[in-house]
Amino acid sequence: GRQGHAIAKALSNQGAETILISGPTQLADPEGVDVIRIESAKEMLAACKSCLPSDILICAAAVADWRVENPMADKWKKDDSAVSLELIQNTDILMELSKNKVNRPRLVIGFAAETKNIISEAKLKLKKKGCDWIIANNVSPNKGVFGSENNTIHIKSKDNVESWPTLPKEVIGEKLSHKVAGFLEHSDG
Repeated sequence: GRQGHAIAKALSNQGAETILISGPTQLADPEGVDVIRIESAKEMLAACKSCLPSDILICAAAVADWRVENPMADKWKKDDSAVSLELIQNTDILMELSKNKVNRPRLVIGFAAETKNIISEAKLKLKKKGCDWIIANNVSPNKGVFGSENNTIHIKSKDNVESWPTLPKEVIGEKLSHKVAGFLEHSDG
């Protein structure tokens, strides 16, 4: 979405070779960014793995936790007998890539789209998923985050929570790209 596009554009503007893996959207491709189009969580995971190794991984997508196990090839009609859906879990892309011992990026950042207990949920996800930072935001319907121009984020690292005020998503992308660059410079010694 808009936040992922803004981050990709900002990283590219910082000089990073940037690949954006994007689901269906009306947003224009960010200039200077290679874009891989996907339509499912399975395709997203495969595309992410195809981009490894890399220095940075930012998983900003709100990928569905579940999918239909056996999708129907044809439209279901109202007069069809009882319809039943069996759901199976999608692979947790962030956790899969973060815990990859062979090709793990130096900096793995995930997003936590939450509706309550934003910071405590971010803390739990950081540990569970094995990433370096979790960017948590409140996506309650009254917050109007999805599709909007603005976002309010909290960056949870192992020892810190950094809360940013509500900002345009492009500004968040720029600030985050500078934070990432600072991390990489510091980790290079």
